[in-house]
Amino acid sequence: MVITTWRADASPTFFLDTKSTRNTPAYLPMSSNNHGLKVSYHNNEAVSRYHFGTRHPMKPFRLMLTDHLVLGYGLHEKMDFYKTRPATEDEILQFHSEDYIDFLQRVTPENKNEFEGVWSKFNIGEDCPIFDGIYDYCSIYAGGSLDASRKLIAGQSDIAINWSGGLHHAKKFEASGFCYVNDIVLGILNLLRYHPRVLYIDIDLHHGDGVQEAFYSTDRVMTLSFHKYNGEFFPGTGNFEEIGTGLGTHHSLNVPLRDGIDDFSYIQLFRSIVDPVINTYRPTAIVLQCGADSLGCDRLGCFNLNIRAHGECVRFVKSFGLPMMVVGGGGYTPRNVSRAWAYETSVLLNVELDSTLPAEIPFLNYFGPDFSLHPNLAGKVDNRNTKKYLEGVRVRVLEQLRYLNGAPSVQMQVAPPDIEGFLEEEEERLQEEHNSRNEARNEWETKDRARTGELYA
Repeated sequence: MVITTWRADASPTFFLDTKSTRNTPAYLPMSSNNHGLKVSYHNNEAVSRYHFGTRHPMKPFRLMLTDHLVLGYGLHEKMDFYKTRPATEDEILQFHSEDYIDFLQRVTPENKNEFEGVWSKFNIGEDCPIFDGIYDYCSIYAGGSLDASRKLIAGQSDIAINWSGGLHHAKKFEASGFCYVNDIVLGILNLLRYHPRVLYIDIDLHHGDGVQEAFYSTDRVMTLSFHKYNGEFFPGTGNFEEIGTGLGTHHSLNVPLRDGIDDFSYIQLFRSIVDPVINTYRPTAIVLQCGADSLGCDRLGCFNLNIRAHGECVRFVKSFGLPMMVVGGGGYTPRNVSRAWAYETSVLLNVELDSTLPAEIPFLNYFGPDFSLHPNLAGKVDNRNTKKYLEGVRVRVLEQLRYLNGAPSVQMQVAPPDIEGFLEEEEERLQEEHNSRNEARNEWETKDRARTGELYA
């Protein structure tokens, strides 16, 4: 008897036609059911049509590229896809001041000179210009984060993704760092209607100052930001000493980094801090801001992270099995931003993507010459983060956890009494800080107009 065995180099027994090949998803499942997690993708394609200006680094069309990659890889078949509505004025006013939102609604490129007297008040300028449809743009991306938070509260999603969100610099009274409406704060306020404690994690290159400021005096939210810090780099905040105030003391954690941090160092530091933070604070939901300007080769960046390392942070946070809202943020080399967010979508879905980009996606040439999901982005900046420095950072950050007497207990109500903003004394404090910043800003501009901005970072 002769037994013929199958050989790897044998001729195939069947062939796929063109239609079958075109409709085969370019991913491999890493497990059969993603551990039963329900993932949702919150999207409104209109958000990518707005334009900050030819020379401005913020390019909303990066979101269109992200959507094309997500669809090209067939990831939409693995999750719930929602077209989100814009946030209403009332929803945005849950955090932002009425005079500021009224300004955003009324100002246009044609009439902006009529509002020149309040440009300084609302921090309008090169970083935060006036462009066509500015309020509509803000309401669309904010609506995505609010919709994501609602799906988490309702239990319809375990992980809710809004790559158009993550605008973490916006303040209650003003724009900042390309950000006008703080969708993250709005989403967290919504989550607090149901969740006793929310942990906010930020892996953007820049400090998540707007979110930190919003929750600086509460223990209901812990903020943890990994970012570059030297005292001058935008926004100039995010050092160890910023730990919160009042009930929020020791609930603001900052991880100041130097130029050039690499994949191994970043992942090791991230894991060594996030693990004890989650196990000590015991959040019931996590909001993860995935700003992609922390990647190597970013137009405004100074780190050496590759896309897989950035995604490993997402994977690690996901491993705790808590409800997650995942948002975008910074990122000024659009082809790499879209690669990262498409890859991180696959991480959240627990599928493995082909490293070669789908051949039939629009704008494929934009990803040349390698057409890879994982180009080498490392080694362009000298790594100034020594092992000794990073160990010192880890120790100082984790020292804050020693002051926490376990997770704060919360007597839950239908809605927390201060859900629409802050207590009166907190409002007064923020207004005083806002006025002080305006005075300082005017003084700097009078001297030499050398205000440090993200545009020149």
